Amino acid sequence: MKIKGLGSAERSRGIRPAPGAMPGGKSSATKKKMTAGALDEARALVWKHRKRLSIGLSLMVVNRLAGLVLPTTSKYLMDDVIARGNWDLLPKLALIAGGATIVDAITSFANSQVLGVAAQRAITDMRKEVETHVVRLPVRYFDQTKTGILISRIMTDAEGIRNLVGTGLVQLTGSLLTAVMALAILVYLNWKLTLITVLVLGTFGGGMAAAFRKLRPLFRERGQINAEVTGRLAESLGGIRIVKAYTAEKREELIFAQGAHRIFRNVAKSLTGVSAIGAFSGLVIGAIGIAVMLVGGHAIRTGEMTIGDLFMYISMIALLTMPVVQLANIGTQITEAFAGLDRIREIRQMATEDQEDASREPLGDIHGEITFEDVSFEYNPGVPVLKQVAFTAPAGSTTALVGSSGSGKSTLISLVMAFNRPFSGRVLVDGTDLNDVKLRDFRQHLGVVLQDNFLFDGTIAENIAFARPHATRDEIIGVSKIAHCDEFIQEFEQGYDTVVGERGVRLSGGQRQRIAIARAILADPRVLILDEATSSLDSESEALIQDGLKSLREGRTTFVIAHRLSTIRSSDQILVLEHGEIVERGTHEELLEKNGRYRQLYDKQYRFEKDRFINPGEDFTPEPEAVVTPRMPGRSNAL
Repeated sequence: MKIKGLGSAERSRGIRPAPGAMPGGKSSATKKKMTAGALDEARALVWKHRKRLSIGLSLMVVNRLAGLVLPTTSKYLMDDVIARGNWDLLPKLALIAGGATIVDAITSFANSQVLGVAAQRAITDMRKEVETHVVRLPVRYFDQTKTGILISRIMTDAEGIRNLVGTGLVQLTGSLLTAVMALAILVYLNWKLTLITVLVLGTFGGGMAAAFRKLRPLFRERGQINAEVTGRLAESLGGIRIVKAYTAEKREELIFAQGAHRIFRNVAKSLTGVSAIGAFSGLVIGAIGIAVMLVGGHAIRTGEMTIGDLFMYISMIALLTMPVVQLANIGTQITEAFAGLDRIREIRQMATEDQEDASREPLGDIHGEITFEDVSFEYNPGVPVLKQVAFTAPAGSTTALVGSSGSGKSTLISLVMAFNRPFSGRVLVDGTDLNDVKLRDFRQHLGVVLQDNFLFDGTIAENIAFARPHATRDEIIGVSKIAHCDEFIQEFEQGYDTVVGERGVRLSGGQRQRIAIARAILADPRVLILDEATSSLDSESEALIQDGLKSLREGRTTFVIAHRLSTIRSSDQILVLEHGEIVERGTHEELLEKNGRYRQLYDKQYRFEKDRFINPGEDFTPEPEAVVTPRMPGRSNAL
């Protein structure tokens, strides 16, 4: 699902896109230049790792000074040893050159180790910081952003900073330092020839600057394309059973191929630019070589330079031109790093729930009374989903929500869990506005059992204890018996240590749901949400689980959305929603007596169940059935 933009609902939840940025890390089409934010991020990174970078820079200076020794000795080799026959000087020159070579090798190795560790540490820290920020963004952000895009931000974009705090930045500094030192020596040897060299290199530098202006948007776009392709690939692999069931392998293959070709076209353009820079640099080196031949040869003929001077000059030219040429490659890497920092910056500018909580009051123990005061909500401006909803769910009571699809039941539940904020009106817990309390404190009192219950790729025990990681094995077994999942767990060879696979794929839907119920029981919440908690169970399993749910609901404020209206008969109140409004409310018996919308829903489902029982082979498609909103659990002493 692609991001369309943020409306008033998102703004009310504190989602603030970066200037010129689209939510989810996308950049606007007009964004071409590096942002000041990326530069700020880069400066912060460099300052944070300044000690290792300082050591690396010092080693780089020693390395480059050692690199000047060999070309310098070439002058004395040509003029003093060969031309004048001072052969006693040869061993000394060889010793000096050998020592410089050893120093060069040692400092080069040490530098790569020092800066390599610094780079990996910086990448690790950045990944941790971005992940910490992302998981604390409002739920609405995740509804609008592909998982693959977020993974790309955390993993791939952070990888690029190795070129800032690793060898890239230091190499850039070292190349400039070498060029300056070589230039000074060249001016000393022959300023006329050096002037020509500088003019040629200046032209090269201007060409590189122009090339980088063209390449920078390509690097930024590449990161975005990678994120989108990764996101779609993650969806395809995550839904592989649906893909295979509908023989959609070819379709997904084509979609991925289109994304891969988008990356290819971007890389091809980038390579064209980089190759052009490389070809241009070859021309530069050739032009400098011709100038050295002509001007240098004339200088020897007139006695302005010796052969040794020219030999040394040629060696120094290499030390001047090669670093400048290397700037193309290093500059490309650093440009990619800045593009990644720019995308990371966009996400980090979005307000997290913790940042919003900073100005809110802490919330201690609660009784669990939930009140809606004229609550309205809309996802898109001008399209209300809830309209002036008002009711009270007393502490320890069960409230069921019923209504056709799109009536607003799930939205109401999301407001109870504070995943969304009311467009107008208030949601109160024990008389306190949820907007005024810390979300983290409130959600510690929540327990949820959803229709599509998510299990992590770990053991059954780890999944049950997700809300209470330090729960004992006896506590885990105890809640499993209440949820009637102990019997099938004991049948596994590894028992509670059985690995369930990604999203619990190795378990049946009913088994996953019973584990989710056990997880909610162990959490011992004050407010409980049951969203189609028995939808994946057959009639026999549902009968078993109703006892567990009854124990779970005891003493808790519970909101129930149920597939079968028969499961909500015992609710303290039933709210019938249509088009975002409460059209009926009361107990099961009261609503049947009213002979209104609830009675219609009940009769339709009753006829469906009766026909299914009498004529099990008959094809029947029920009309939209009522759905009940789960009640929020209160804290009990059952465990």
